Amino acid sequence: MHMAVLLKRLLHPGRSPAALGRLMGRREASLGADPGAAVRVRFAPSPTGFLHLGGLRTALYNYIFAKKHQGSFILRLEDTDQTRLVPGAAENIEDMLEWAGVPPDESPRRGGPAGPYLQSQRLALYAQAAEALLKSGAAYPCFCSPQRLELLKKEALRSRQTPRYDNRCRSLSQAQVAQKLATDPKPAIRFRLEGEAPAFQDLVYGWNRHEVASVEGDPVILKSDGFPTYHLACVVDDHHMGISHVLRGSEWLVSTAKHLLLYQALGWQPPHFAHLPLLLNRDGSKLSKRQGDIFLEHFAATGFLPDALLDIITNCGSGFAENQMGRTLPELITQFDLSRVTCHSALLDLEKLPEFNRLHLRRLVGDETQRCQLVGQLQALVEEAFGSQLQDREVLDPAYVERIILLRQGHVCRLQDLVSPAYSYLWTRPAVGRAQLGAISEKVDIIAKRVLGLLEGPGTNLTQDMLNGELKKLSDGLEGIKHSNVMKLLRVALSGQQQGPPVAEMMVSLGSKEVRERIQKVLCS
Repeated sequence: MHMAVLLKRLLHPGRSPAALGRLMGRREASLGADPGAAVRVRFAPSPTGFLHLGGLRTALYNYIFAKKHQGSFILRLEDTDQTRLVPGAAENIEDMLEWAGVPPDESPRRGGPAGPYLQSQRLALYAQAAEALLKSGAAYPCFCSPQRLELLKKEALRSRQTPRYDNRCRSLSQAQVAQKLATDPKPAIRFRLEGEAPAFQDLVYGWNRHEVASVEGDPVILKSDGFPTYHLACVVDDHHMGISHVLRGSEWLVSTAKHLLLYQALGWQPPHFAHLPLLLNRDGSKLSKRQGDIFLEHFAATGFLPDALLDIITNCGSGFAENQMGRTLPELITQFDLSRVTCHSALLDLEKLPEFNRLHLRRLVGDETQRCQLVGQLQALVEEAFGSQLQDREVLDPAYVERIILLRQGHVCRLQDLVSPAYSYLWTRPAVGRAQLGAISEKVDIIAKRVLGLLEGPGTNLTQDMLNGELKKLSDGLEGIKHSNVMKLLRVALSGQQQGPPVAEMMVSLGSKEVRERIQKVLCS
C-alpha cells in the first residue's frame, strides 16, 4: 500500500499497541527469551566497505556462540543506505567469511527459511511495521524539509547543544496532516519517544537504562523514499528472522533503549542483547577503514592464515578462561563463555600476527593432508615468483617442495617467505663469481674437492647431523683455515648469500645432486 494512501486512512483514532501483534501476524512473544528456544544470531554489516578485522571479530563471536549452542549463524546485509553502497562489498563480505572459516548458515548467497537476507528486498515488511505504528499512534508523518532540519542542527551547534529534532510534526492535527499530504505525499515517518525507556540486562554490560526521550528528538524510522533507518530495520528483521541473541558492537548500547521501545510498541518480545567491547589498535585508537592493512583481503593476499587471524582477535579480547596462542576454531568454540566477556576494549597488536601465523603454519605442516595443500600452494608461489627464471623445473617436484616445507617449519611465518630473495637459492642457481669465493679463502679448490669427495661416498644419505660432523672433520683436516670460513664459503657457493639457514640444512634441502653441481660450477669458474 502506498504510504500516502495509508496516511489518509489513518486519520482516525488509533488502535492499542497490544493489538499490533495480531496485525503483524507476529510470532510467539516468547521467541528468543525461552531458554528452550533455538539460538539464532546474526552478523548484519552494511556493504559500504569490504570486511575488516573489526567486522570479522563481531562475526566470529556470533559464529562461536551459535556453534557452542548448536544454533544458527545468519548473515544479513543492511543495504538500506543506497547512496553509500560500495560495488563488490556484499560479495566480499560473504567471500571473506567463507575464507576465514566462519561461513553463515543462512545468507544472501546460501538462502534460508527467513530470507530474503538483503534489507533492500524486505521493504514491504518495514512498511507493514510502520503502518502498525501509525495506526496505534506510536509513529507520525514528518513533513519537515531537509533545509529546516539542517537549520535546526546548525542552531544547536551554534548554541553548543547536541542537535536534536524539535518534534514539530508530532502535534499536527489530522486536518493539518491531510492538508500537507496534498502537497507532500511522501513524508518521513518518525517514532514517538514517549514514556520511560525500559531497563534491560545486557549480557556483557549488565543492567542498563538510557532515557532517550529526554535527550533525543523523535527518530525517523522510515525515510520518504520508503527505505527504513537502522532502528526500524534491525528490530523488524530480528523479529521476523527469529533472532534469539543480538551480539553487536558496544557503540549500539545507547540505541538499544530506542529498539526496546519499538519492540514494546509493536507488541514483540525482544531478543537478548550482548554488546561487545570495541576492538582497538594497540595505542587505543579506533580501527579505521583508512588503514589499508585491516581488510581481510589484504591478509589473505599476503599469506596470513585464517586461523591466525581468528586466534589473535580473540587472544587480545575476553570471553575465555585464559588467553593462549595457537587456538584453533574448534578450541575457540569449546572454550568460549559469553559470561566471561568483559567491558574492556580489546587492544590489537598486529606486530604479533607473524608469530601467531608461524604457530598455525607449523600446525598445518604437521598434518599430512594440510601439508599436501601447502605443497600445492608453494608450487604456485614459486611459479608466480620465478616463472621463466627456473633453470630446472625439478624444483617444482612435490617431494622437493615438501622437503623444503618440513625443513623450514617453525622458521618461517608465512609460506610466501619461502619465495622471498633470502630463499631464492632453493629455486634458482645463484650467480657466484670466483673472486667472491676467493675473498673468503684462497683454498677454494681444495675445499670444493673435499666436499665433493664427501658427497660421492657410496649411498650417501644426507642428514644434518651427519653433515655437521663430516664438515667439522673436513675443516679440522685443512691447515690454516677456520671452520667458520669453510662454512661461509660453502654458504656463498650454494646460495650466493652471506646469511641463511645452517649450511648442513641447505645441503639437505638442495639434495646431494644439486649440491655437487653447484660445487663443480665453482671449480669450473
